[in-house]
Order: sequence, then C-alpha cells, then structure tokens
Amino acid sequence: MTRLPPDPAPEGFTWPGGARLALSVVVNVEEGAERRIDEGDGRPEPVDELGAVPGKPVRVHGNESNYQYGINRGAPRVIRLLDAAGIPATWTVCGQALEKAPWLARAIIARGDEPCNHGHKWAFTAFMDEAEERAFIEKGTRSIEATCGRRPAGWLSRYLHTDVTRRLLAEQGYTYHMDDYSDDFPYWANVAMADGAAKAMVILPYAIDSNDMKFWLSASFTPQMWLDYARHSFDWLHAESAREGARMMSLGLHLRIIGRPGRIAALQAFLEHVAGHTDVWVARREDIAAHFARNVSAGTAR
Repeated sequence: MTRLPPDPAPEGFTWPGGARLALSVVVNVEEGAERRIDEGDGRPEPVDELGAVPGKPVRVHGNESNYQYGINRGAPRVIRLLDAAGIPATWTVCGQALEKAPWLARAIIARGDEPCNHGHKWAFTAFMDEAEERAFIEKGTRSIEATCGRRPAGWLSRYLHTDVTRRLLAEQGYTYHMDDYSDDFPYWANVAMADGAAKAMVILPYAIDSNDMKFWLSASFTPQMWLDYARHSFDWLHAESAREGARMMSLGLHLRIIGRPGRIAALQAFLEHVAGHTDVWVARREDIAAHFARNVSAGTAR
C-alpha cells in the first residue's frame, strides 16, 4: 500500500460542536482603494471588466465607476444574503475603502463580523522595503481601528508578501496570516524575529480556486460553473473530513464581482446548500485561528 503523508489535522481534532468541517466566508473590500490617477497613483488600476486599459497615466472613469458599483449595489446584496442565511464572515478590507464608505464599516461591526487588514490601499507590498511595508501595515491597522472601532487580528496581502511580512505582523500583534494556499487546514509557522528568536504564528490557508475572481480571469467561470465548483469543493471536504480528519474551506468573494445581479444568485444557492448541513462550523477567521491555537500545540510549528 502506498504510504501517504500524515493528515494535517491532529487525531481527534474537531471544530466547536464536534464539527469536522469549518467554512470561512471571506468578503474582500478593495473598492475605493484601487489605483487612481486622481489620487496620486502613477497609473490606473488594470483589473477591470471593460477590456480597455490604457498604457498612459490617464484616468479611467468607467473603471472607477465599476469599482464603485461594488459599494453601491454589491455590498447591500451580499449583506442581505449573509443576514438571511445567518452566516458570519471575515471582511478583508482595505482601510481607504472603508474610509470612503463608513456605512459599510458600521454594517460589518453591527453584524458581529471581523475586519481583516488587506492594506490601506489595495497595493502590492512585495516591492516595498522593510520600513515601507511596516508603515503600510500600520497605516491599514490605524485606519481600520478608526472606522470599525477595533484592531484587525489577521492580514491578507495583495497577492504577494515579502520574506519579512510575518515578522512585521508578529511585531504588530497580529495573530494569523492568510497568504497561503498550501492546505485545507491551519498550521503553525515559525517566524524569525529580529532578535533571532522564533515565534509561532497561525497560518490560515486561503483558496484561489473557489474564489469569485474566477469570473474575471481567463478562462472565466459562468455563475453556474462557479456554483458547481464551490458546491463540489464543499461536498468533497465535508465527506473527506468525516473519513480522514478535520478540514477547513475558504470561499472568497468580492463586492464588485459576486455582487452583480447575474452572479449573486449563485452565492444564494451556495449558502442554501451549506444550510442543509448541520455539522459544519461557519465562522470568522479569527475564531478559526483562536480555536486552532487553543487545541494544537505551537510546538508543531514548521
């Protein structure tokens, strides 16, 4: 018989209530924090659905309005569905986005949801030096504290992070990092601190394959394809967790993407599918990280 690697979940581990599968719904709020010429950026945001991104540093008013749609109409639709389903969520927010839409910050906190730091602007930190990255994380933290009335516990970069990101997060009191796609279960990572000591940090793997960004990327999903993929992911992890060990699933959403009228019904159908299972723990990422940390020794850090 082929020898397989050990299961990521410790033997006997369960989520609260004896659940074997934890589901994390992540709502990204980048709208209003994208690159804009009128806000001093060197070029406009290239990710759009308009099919036209100029090579010159000029404003793209249509793309700006496309992002604004996520705030104006996408956010209310997503909130209504989450409320109807009784689903808690983690909102990976850019500080500047909530500064421009304070009503959304209030709604996130009123729901009892978690704001996770996604930077002040929706910007790449991979090309920043250490001092710039430290200041960027701090600016996002202060902004979220101001709009939400609480500090964020977790961090998500824009696609890329640096060799020192986790150390900077640990120095600033962050409890988890989610720039990872390596597993379907959390793990501890050893972070090398400035004094040479190692500090353990919880890593909560995220997921690209089930993310609604698949509506934008080539070859893009239709709403039915995305729904089928999300349901298949959920069903497989649910069955696997019952057989082999606890699992975690992440479902990433964007207001300007899933919030469109032609796509939002796919989210509604997925949430209805989840509601048919009483043995799943749907939780905020900070709660998932805290439960993992309480029940898995940091001595297992990689």
